[in-house]
Amino acid sequence: MGNVIVAGGATGIGRAAVRGFRARGDNVLLVDHRAQAADLAAEVAPGRIRFVQRDLAEAAAPAEIVALALETFGSLDTVLITAALMLSASLADWTSDMWDRSVALNLRMPFLFAQAAAEPLARSGNPSIIFISSTGAIRGHAGMSAYQATKAALPALCRSLTAELGPSGIRINTLLPGWIDTPFNDPFWSYQRDPDERRRQIENQIPLRRQGDPEEVASMALFLASPAGRYIAGTSIVIDGGYTAV
Repeated sequence: MGNVIVAGGATGIGRAAVRGFRARGDNVLLVDHRAQAADLAAEVAPGRIRFVQRDLAEAAAPAEIVALALETFGSLDTVLITAALMLSASLADWTSDMWDRSVALNLRMPFLFAQAAAEPLARSGNPSIIFISSTGAIRGHAGMSAYQATKAALPALCRSLTAELGPSGIRINTLLPGWIDTPFNDPFWSYQRDPDERRRQIENQIPLRRQGDPEEVASMALFLASPAGRYIAGTSIVIDGGYTAV
């Protein structure tokens, strides 16, 4: 049994991960700015759960959440960062505020969580930090400048933190999901002239000919956070049905 922070879990991959961690007996501190995430706290599962509604883009949030996890569970073993912001706009329509909001949540927040969690994680027997990036880090789509730039930075942050925190036993890894069928992608589809046709085009480019399910990404996060993943560190794992392989 471990103690886990899931940053962002109202929908999609984070929601699937919360359920997966609790099902195997892990305790979860779930943080999300959306009140709808509270329904997870009402679900019956072996692992305990505490939900906190918080804007994770605020610089003070990660340290406060780590302190709350220690107060609630007494120790910390895993930090899973799924929260992110996807904004879509043509280059001419981008504003500095849109850029700064994206960087604050997609890049600064994961760094600040790692900074705040490093000391308590070093005391764990199985410490792990997992960033959720995207195949957008290695493949471009128009209108996604800030999202793809920040997601591309996460694997580099992962490697740097591995060099620094690895000697303390802390494993940092990054997952790069491809097209996963979650509400998170709605801004991308709404940016398309014909969302249904664009969806068909993309699914036809995926060798497995479908989008993934959130559980298919969450299961890898659970593996990396388990004792079975104890020698996996500093790497990026693509989960995309073969999208970036062809």
